[in-house]
Amino acid sequence: MLNRRLTLALLATPAVWLAACSKETSTGSAASAPPPSAIDATQAVDAVAKEAKGFAVGALMSAHTVYVLFDPQCPHCGHLWEAAQPLHTRAKFVWAPVALLGAKSLPQGAALLQAANPAEAMTAHEASLLAGQGGMSASATVPAELEAAIKANTQLLDRLGADSVPFIVAKNATSGQVVTHAGSMDTPALAAFLGLPPG
Repeated sequence: MLNRRLTLALLATPAVWLAACSKETSTGSAASAPPPSAIDATQAVDAVAKEAKGFAVGALMSAHTVYVLFDPQCPHCGHLWEAAQPLHTRAKFVWAPVALLGAKSLPQGAALLQAANPAEAMTAHEASLLAGQGGMSASATVPAELEAAIKANTQLLDRLGADSVPFIVAKNATSGQVVTHAGSMDTPALAAFLGLPPG
């Protein structure tokens, strides 16, 4: 009966809030203790701004920065990439790759970070991924500094208390409150979540 109620509750929830990829766990434990260096939610923006390594797109001079921790193998991250495109004139987005979902995540994340035009590379990568073609080709040999940066991004995701991607960290442009969200959403929902004025 509990499973049926849970299923009904999930069906009643807008799909826009359910789209996320989670790391598969080997244990069946429902919850685990937060990591020792867990980041308080109110400090999330400052921590990500200081620690995450990613690439910036959108209004680079904007006072409003949105951080997205993403896995290159996550189709929901691809959908969020597409949904964020119309908002690029109103906010700066920093996309920080993590290696959460599989062997391709780290090399593809490194390839995106070292691309001459990361926005163009990300657009092509996500189009390939969403078409079921696996995303961009990437060398399995990853420079040590990029491997360390992506592993640090992955640890940062864990310290933020997130276990799925995409994971958004920002300050709501209207309220000034720190907001976080795991999962994709469409453009109107993303704009409202971020408190961005109508375009």
